[in-house]
Amino acid sequence: MIYIKDLAHYENKDVTLKGWVFNVRTSKNLVFIILRDGSGLCQSIVSKDDVSEEVWNAALQLTQESSLSLTGNVKKDDRSIGGYELHVSDLEVYQIANDYPITPKEHGVEFLMENRHLWLRSKRQWAIMRVRNHIIFTIHRFFQERGFIQMDAPIFTGNAAEGTTTLFETEYFDEKAYLTQSGQLYGEAMALAQGLIYTFGPTFRAEKSKTRRHLTEFWMIEPEMAFYDLKMNMDLAEEMLREIVSSVLDNCKTELEILERNTTFLENARQPFKRMSYTEAVDMLKSQQTANMLQEMEESRIKEKDELSKEQEEIKAEYGQAKKGRKFRIDARLKEIRARLDDIEEDLRNIPVWKESALNFEWGNDFGGSDETILTMQFDVPIMVYGYPAEVKAFYMKRDPEDDRIALGVDVLAPEGYGEIIGGGQREDNLDVLLAAIKKHELPEEAFKWYLDLRKFGSVPHSGFGLGLERTVCWICGLKHVRESIPFPRMLGRLYP
Repeated sequence: MIYIKDLAHYENKDVTLKGWVFNVRTSKNLVFIILRDGSGLCQSIVSKDDVSEEVWNAALQLTQESSLSLTGNVKKDDRSIGGYELHVSDLEVYQIANDYPITPKEHGVEFLMENRHLWLRSKRQWAIMRVRNHIIFTIHRFFQERGFIQMDAPIFTGNAAEGTTTLFETEYFDEKAYLTQSGQLYGEAMALAQGLIYTFGPTFRAEKSKTRRHLTEFWMIEPEMAFYDLKMNMDLAEEMLREIVSSVLDNCKTELEILERNTTFLENARQPFKRMSYTEAVDMLKSQQTANMLQEMEESRIKEKDELSKEQEEIKAEYGQAKKGRKFRIDARLKEIRARLDDIEEDLRNIPVWKESALNFEWGNDFGGSDETILTMQFDVPIMVYGYPAEVKAFYMKRDPEDDRIALGVDVLAPEGYGEIIGGGQREDNLDVLLAAIKKHELPEEAFKWYLDLRKFGSVPHSGFGLGLERTVCWICGLKHVRESIPFPRMLGRLYP
C-alpha cells in the first residue's frame, strides 16, 4: 500500500493510491481530482486522451468524498499540493457519494458539530488531529526517555480527588461510584512503588460550564515523582512543555501552515518560562500597568473595528462590477474581515469584565479565566504561578513550612489568553496533617484509608502535576474553542455523535 506522504520516493514511477475525493473539477479534456488518503492530499489529473472511455466517464461521475483508487505516474510539480501530482492511467470507483453535507461553503458551528464524524475529514480538522497525535507521541517519548513507567489509574473510583461537586456519579453494582476526575491519588501509590510514573487517560468533570475552555470528558497526563519537591516538579513541567512545543514546531510545519498558526509565541516557548508567585501575580493584576494595557487594547480594537467595517463596505460595493478572479479574492477577504470582526466584538465584550475582575481581585481568591487571560497577555512566554493560598487548593497539597497560608502548588498558564494547561504541586506527606485536611473538607475518611496508608508505610516527599491534553492542543494549534481539539467532544448539551 502506497500513501500520498511517501510519493517523493516514487517519482516517475507508476503507483496506485486509494482514498477519497477531497475536491474535483472538470474542463473540456481534463478532470482534476484532489485525492486524500489520510496521510495527505495529491492532485491527480485524468486526461481524456490518456485513458479509456470507461475511465473518462467514471472520472466525470466523481463527487466530493467518493471513494476510489487511482493508478498513474508520479510527477514532481512544485506548484501542486505536496510537490507531486499523479497523471492517471486508470481508476476504480468504490462508491459515489451523493449529497455530502459539508461543502466548501461556510457552515455554522452547530451544523458542523452535528456532523463531527464527517467534519473530521476537512483539511483543518485533519491538521489539528495530527498535531494532537504528535503531542501525545512526544509526551510518551519524553517520559520514557527519562525512566518513567506508564501506569494506568482506574476510571471508576469510590472517592473524589477534589470533592464530589464536579463528579459524575454512577452505580457500581450495589455501591456508589464516580467517574474519575484525576488519576493523581492512584498515581501517588504507583510512584511509591516505581519511583517515577505517569498516567495518561480520560478524566471527567461534571461542571455545568459552557466556556470555550471546558469539556466534560478530556485526557490528562499526570506524572508523579517520589523524592521531588516543588522546584523539581516545576523544572520537569517546564522541560516537558518546551519539548512538546519544540517537537511540534520541528515536525508539524505543514499542519501549522494549514492552521495559519502564527508561531511567534510558540517559538518563544523554547525559552525559559516566566516564574512568579501568586502574590506577585495578584499585584500585577491590580497594577496601573494592567489598567493601561486594557485601556489601550480597548481603544485599539475600536479603531480596528472602524477600519475593517469601512473596508468591508467598500469591497462589497465593488463586488457587482468585479470580474470572476477579483470576486474570488473579495469573497476571501470578506471572510477574513468577518472572522476578525467577530474576534474584536468578543474582545470588546470581555474587556469590561477583565477590567472589573482585575480591579476587584482580592488576595486569597483563585484565578478565574479572566484573570489568567490578563496575566498571559503581558508575557510572550508561558507563566508559572506558584504559592497559591492553601484554601483554594486541594486537600492533598502540602503547605509551605514558612507560611502556613501558602500551598506548594503551581499552575502553568499558556500565553495569548489560553490560560491554565498544567496544575500541580508537592503532596502532603505527613499522615496527621493529611488526616486533618480530609476531616476539614468533610470527606469520607474510610474511602481514603488506602491513600492514608501511603503516609504510614515509607512516606517520602513527592510531587506531580497534570497536563490537560486538549487545552495544550488548543494553545499550540491556536484554536478558539476546545471542542476542535478532540475527535468527539463531550460538553454540556453535547452527546452526539
